[in-house]
Amino acid sequence: MAPAGGTAVQDHVALAEIELCGDLIIAASATDGDRLSPDRIDEVLRVWEERAQDGQ
Repeated sequence: MAPAGGTAVQDHVALAEIELCGDLIIAASATDGDRLSPDRIDEVLRVWEERAQDGQ
């Protein structure tokens, strides 16, 4: 139950993780196989974009 004061706290890391989990669930439901390949997981989680930003 939310506090009566109406103060909302947002955990931006948790929200980002929830979004990524949702992206994985959508990708998994759209796949023809039993599992997502490691490369597909990296694509969904945008691993290559993160690595490119870290390298700059």
